[in-house]
Amino acid sequence: MDARLYSVYNKIKENIKKVIIGKEEVIDLMLVTLFARGHMLLEDVPGTGKTMLVKSLAKSVEGACSRIQFTPDLLPSDITGINFFNMKTSEFEFIKGPIFANIVLADEINRATPKTQSGLLECMEERQTTIDGKTYLMPSLFMVVATQNPIENMGVFPLPEAQLDRFLVKSSIQYPSHDESIAIIERFASDNPLDSLTATVSAEEVFSAQKELDGIYVDRDIAAYITSITEATRVAKGVELGASPRAALALLRVSKGYAAISGRNYVTPDDVKRAAIPVLSHRLILTNTMRIKKNAASEIISEIISSLTVPTETQLS
Repeated sequence: MDARLYSVYNKIKENIKKVIIGKEEVIDLMLVTLFARGHMLLEDVPGTGKTMLVKSLAKSVEGACSRIQFTPDLLPSDITGINFFNMKTSEFEFIKGPIFANIVLADEINRATPKTQSGLLECMEERQTTIDGKTYLMPSLFMVVATQNPIENMGVFPLPEAQLDRFLVKSSIQYPSHDESIAIIERFASDNPLDSLTATVSAEEVFSAQKELDGIYVDRDIAAYITSITEATRVAKGVELGASPRAALALLRVSKGYAAISGRNYVTPDDVKRAAIPVLSHRLILTNTMRIKKNAASEIISEIISSLTVPTETQLS
């Protein structure tokens, strides 16, 4: 395969690792999401480094980056922009909102009202926004990474299923290990390494890598394997509503991303297995009894993967 994508991946990852200790799997997933033209939802308790991780990615890519702090009084126009009446020209001028950037950090997204959250829907899915009847396109390189706190229930508005489905993947950073905690203290003892972080790749390089991902080969048996996984979620015990065809396409895109960052131009069953939980877990609607169980969706997907027949090398050849 063309080595450009793999080179861009390594440059960004090594730059992020100057700030973030460990968390290789989350970093890989974030970069796969970037190359797959998707959006990412990071859900974890405060202080685990969600915002720091996203800022490290934003600083690693040359281009426009913005941060939106979601609050209950935030309006959709605060995100997308407004038409401003210019007294000098006696005409309306469009003032772009912070959503018009290459990397957008939507911090604490579940603190905004549903009306404001819906303002992101068109931007994320259609990569455009319509204001006063006129449509404005997002940049060619456009990625939203949102964070939310899963433990608070005061002053928050849970994301509806339609909003969750706009995120290609969902993941969490989780607490660091003992050794990683020591390394974090030592790294941040005197200064913040994020302050000196500089871009290592251009937006054009990332956009080129995204186009390269389209050429990753997917065998028919791999497509059947992806289909079997998504179909199994629809009949799994404890699932009220399973994965949709759009979820299957999302699983395909992320699997191709994992193949690319592994230096391959073809998808293997291991790529699909690696992608399944972050792609599908937030798309399953569980029964009331299962919702109260922690990591229930991830466990259901793991059980499905372990029960299905994996395509062999003979089948894929």
